[in-house]
Amino acid sequence: MSEIPLSCPDITEADIQAVTSVLRSGRLSIGPCQEKFEQLVAERAGRTHGVAVSSGTTGLHLVLLSLGVGPGDEVITTPFSFVASANCILMAGAKPVFVDIDPVSLNLDPTKLEAAITDKTKAILAVEVFGNPKHMDRIAQIAGAHEIPLIEDSCEGLGGMHKGRPIGSFGRAAVFGFYPNKQITTGEGGMIVTDDDRLADLCRSMRNQGRPVDAHTGDASKAGAWLAHERMGYNYRMSEIAAALGCAQMQRLDRFLQARRNVAGIYMRRLMDFDDLILPNVQPGTEEDMSWFVFVVRLSDQYGHTERDRIITGMRRHEIGASNYFPCIHLQPFYRELYGHKKGDFPVSESISERTIALPFFNHMDDTQNELVCHTLKVMIQREQLLKR
Repeated sequence: MSEIPLSCPDITEADIQAVTSVLRSGRLSIGPCQEKFEQLVAERAGRTHGVAVSSGTTGLHLVLLSLGVGPGDEVITTPFSFVASANCILMAGAKPVFVDIDPVSLNLDPTKLEAAITDKTKAILAVEVFGNPKHMDRIAQIAGAHEIPLIEDSCEGLGGMHKGRPIGSFGRAAVFGFYPNKQITTGEGGMIVTDDDRLADLCRSMRNQGRPVDAHTGDASKAGAWLAHERMGYNYRMSEIAAALGCAQMQRLDRFLQARRNVAGIYMRRLMDFDDLILPNVQPGTEEDMSWFVFVVRLSDQYGHTERDRIITGMRRHEIGASNYFPCIHLQPFYRELYGHKKGDFPVSESISERTIALPFFNHMDDTQNELVCHTLKVMIQREQLLKR
């Protein structure tokens, strides 16, 4: 058997045909595929507006700017996420203020949130880590009580639900990401969703070099509109090629989500009796709510990052993709240098981060591949057990 990758996009002939049809059309930017894709994603999130952008990171940056976040402001977020969740705050000129996570959901801990709110707090940027929406309703309540906008970093959670509401519907705005390892992919790309007309229009303008919103449609009736720039803007547009792929993928989103639930369920059954592993926590009755992005286990407390790293190396030697997920953001070198963060600042995040292992996870993973991953993982852990004697 060939190498089992950590992730693998689900691309069909229909996806390829959607892309080639755009290439043949000659309309490669700001066209009907973008508009259709925006509508599909916004509807899935229960929002009025979708604004397609070049990545989840650029989407978060635009939302922060549209809310007036800038130098001197603070934005509360999690230290346990992909680094872009905090980088976009720096890109806006503000300071990320980290709050430790809940050890079960791995999301920002709402019981620790209010203590971090100050007069400088301009927004809360909360992440649905690994596609788990738990606590987002409580975080939204706290944000509302303090009249602080909530931004959902939903880049890992397209299609999930929480208490009857879709992921992406809790904040003033939410942002989805479509990198190749996500539930659906556009290659590179992201989507802002919101019910706020003004915020949507600002994001549409800023993604397109600050042009007037009407110019975004390509309407040539306004002479010179394409070279008019009303505000500071960026080249954050999504191409028609990417949007066409997104439209085709959205047609199969429910099938993708079910396939990922199936793979996660097989992992759970095979690994549930292995005492040295802590599996993802999915509460009974909410299995259909989780939008599985990755399948991340973690070693029990008796292990540390040294043993974890050896296990990952051993799995890779056996041609099984595995990785640590995530290193803590506050301990990344430039965050330490910027803010003086040190080990021990956010103990829950740090303890979990040192023991995580992301296992191969993709829609069409078959039972043999799953069994081989689980068997190899158990062998590598048993090796560490022997070394501890």
